Amino acid sequence: MPNRRTFLTIAGTLLLTGGMARHASAETAEERAAAFVRATGDRLVAVVNGPGTTLEKRKAMTDVINSTVDVNGVARFCLGRFWRQASPEQQEHYLNLFHQVLVTSITSKIGEYKGVRITIGKAQMRDEEAWVSSVVERPNNPPTNVDWVISKPGTDPRIVDVVAEGTSMRLTQRSDYASYLAHNNNDIDSLISAMRQQVAQAS
Repeated sequence: MPNRRTFLTIAGTLLLTGGMARHASAETAEERAAAFVRATGDRLVAVVNGPGTTLEKRKAMTDVINSTVDVNGVARFCLGRFWRQASPEQQEHYLNLFHQVLVTSITSKIGEYKGVRITIGKAQMRDEEAWVSSVVERPNNPPTNVDWVISKPGTDPRIVDVVAEGTSMRLTQRSDYASYLAHNNNDIDSLISAMRQQVAQAS
């Protein structure tokens, strides 16, 4: 598998924000998206900085991921045209492994999240998705401009992409998978095996 910064790792590293969500009925979709990003960060910061064992924190963080990220939607996007070519059984295995890779990539780096600060900027609609701008600051790292892409911001918001310094993580991940498949005879089972090995090595 390609060894580069992908959506799976960066999304986790940048999922830390501050603030509280507002629930006024008069909120616009953009305001709801910004509040959603802040509230998600509150939950994750509470896990990272709160009490509990590493195992307990991983479980709590997994719950946050499951309720805030459109994992299946991102997974299908990242597989691109190969999703339609995959059999129902392959699709099921791929979705399950994608979820494990995402969760493992994020929860295995809990110790690296401490000290992260995010300044939330403006949110704007682009087609049917809301883009929430922010500046991410980590100790001993330069500030990073990050956009959070939120689907269904007015009704059922979910994170579907993280764009760091202009680079889309879901597009990067899709390119990685496409490159891997191109070098392995477009064999989806080969990709699934590589993902399974990735999860096993990170466990």
